[in-house]
Amino acid sequence: MENLARDIPTVTELIDGKIHRMAQYSRMDHNFTVLNLYGAFANYLKGKSCKTIMGGMDVFLDKKNRYVPDVMIVCDRSKIQRDGVHGAPDLVVEVLSPSTMMNDRGAKMRNYAAAGVKEYWLVLPVGKTVEVYLNYDGRFELNATYTEYDAWELAHMDDDERAEVRTEIPVSIYEDFRVPLADMFDDIDDFT
Repeated sequence: MENLARDIPTVTELIDGKIHRMAQYSRMDHNFTVLNLYGAFANYLKGKSCKTIMGGMDVFLDKKNRYVPDVMIVCDRSKIQRDGVHGAPDLVVEVLSPSTMMNDRGAKMRNYAAAGVKEYWLVLPVGKTVEVYLNYDGRFELNATYTEYDAWELAHMDDDERAEVRTEIPVSIYEDFRVPLADMFDDIDDFT
């Protein structure tokens, strides 16, 4: 019997001149998170100059680095070409997978920052947490961490702790652009 799995193309990234295989299959919580984020970004950006691009599209940073982020926002439309994005997006989101997490936190993060990506989100569906990094002089610094807490966790916090809970993530591209955590992690509880 023929092995059909061998004929499925493997998605790769070029990181510092070396080819890396991406996770062949993602979890359902990963997919729902990507779809929710894409929807939130696309709804806000409708009619604006910036565009939301969902995973599957290549980002060509330079000759040694070609990535496939989960979601990105590009405001300079001249960077968007038929085969992908040429140059740094304004915002990149990576929904972390165990097999690719080291690349997302390591070389890719450094290279995105050096190329001029303004904002970088690392999303962990398990734990419903988002780390937001902003670019300062070609390197990312952690700006804030956001977590969606369930009712049990909120009930066990004191008033000061509950007052510190942030339920929306501001997006630096526009002053009034905010993404509610509840929307981002909608429908993933059955899959975490």
